[in-house]
Amino acid sequence: MEDTGATLMPIWRANLALLTREVGAVTRLARMMTFSASYMKLILSGQRDFSGEFVRGVESVTGLPEGWMDEPHAAREVPDTAREAIDNEKPHGRFRGTAHPVRKPPVLRVEPIFGQSPAPKRDERAAGAPAPAHARMAGMRKIRDLAVQDVRRLERYLAVPPVEAAALRARIEDVIAAAEPDERVRADLAGRLEQIEKHRELLLRHVARLHALLARLGDD
Repeated sequence: MEDTGATLMPIWRANLALLTREVGAVTRLARMMTFSASYMKLILSGQRDFSGEFVRGVESVTGLPEGWMDEPHAAREVPDTAREAIDNEKPHGRFRGTAHPVRKPPVLRVEPIFGQSPAPKRDERAAGAPAPAHARMAGMRKIRDLAVQDVRRLERYLAVPPVEAAALRARIEDVIAAAEPDERVRADLAGRLEQIEKHRELLLRHVARLHALLARLGDD
């Protein structure tokens, strides 16, 4: 990522949070930017970095002045035009870029001394040679550890859902009491709740088993 992007990333992310404070704003802005809501949530949570191109795109589709995202702001400083654009999901422009950070190519080069033949490049000498087994194993373990982290994150989410099953059941029972549906609908609602709770427990068991299998790969 560019040095400027690394410096401004906390400010960019804080301003994104301001723009998406309202319920459903994350999903609406994601659609305006032609991204998935899940990816936008990863950006907001700090699990994904993003590029200056993406930031300029946010400014464009929401009608923000160019450079607005580069400065810290309070909630009251979000322009009404930007709020209305997100609330009504009416972009001011179309974003066709990418969110992925662009890494700068290395600029340091070692030139041969005048009159001295350049040494053969290491990559050319090693062309076609397979990577050492320990290097391949280290790379595999790094990928495995990332996968294990994602599995653990999913496990924690399933273990502590945003809505407790008991609270959901109580809420639906309140709806049933108020609506007084017939017995067929009442039984259907109760059955759906039971299936949700049962499948959540089944998912937790599968995720735990997946974690155990992943964690052992490469350690034998």
